[in-house]
Amino acid sequence: MIGKLSAALVFGLALGGATAQAAEPEVAIFAGGCFWCVESDFDHVNGVISTVSGYIGGTNDNPTYQDHTAANHREAVRIEYDPAKVSYEQLLTAFFRSVDPTDDGGQFCDRGHSYTTAVYAVGDTQLAEAKKAKAEAQAALGTTVVTEVVAAPTFWPAEDYHQDYYEKNPLRYKYYRSACGRDDRIRDVWGAAAMQGIKGS
Repeated sequence: MIGKLSAALVFGLALGGATAQAAEPEVAIFAGGCFWCVESDFDHVNGVISTVSGYIGGTNDNPTYQDHTAANHREAVRIEYDPAKVSYEQLLTAFFRSVDPTDDGGQFCDRGHSYTTAVYAVGDTQLAEAKKAKAEAQAALGTTVVTEVVAAPTFWPAEDYHQDYYEKNPLRYKYYRSACGRDDRIRDVWGAAAMQGIKGS
């Protein structure tokens, strides 16, 4: 009996190790206008482990909030997720339906390149999936989707005060999001599909 129990225990541990390896966290990077809002949205997606606001795609290293616009960076969010609980395809669906992907001048009240939408793919598989999701979004909306889909360059975390801003400053954040018209415009664009996959929306 002891021998059987020991063998079962070893087998169970081996399976557990394989499961843990299969579910190793993966990364997605999305630019969807104000990074406070993108971070808040994706913190409410099942399977997302963590989110980090930051800057990406510009011409200088170590960008700051003060210089990222001049250096042509976008505000973006780096998302770590458990692929055993949520797929990259599902994250793409949530992303496209939480922004206005038809706006090439920014997002909502935030204007300029820094606030335009983009998917920064980590690897060729993500790049192919992102291009497919963009085409599907365009077909669903029946109009041109301008969201850029490119391979991810270096992602630079933003300053500490930008991280989890919606939790640190809930009243200011809610006022900003409402006054900016983000949720109203998403509903106008996507109708019943708005915020698909995001809890509490």
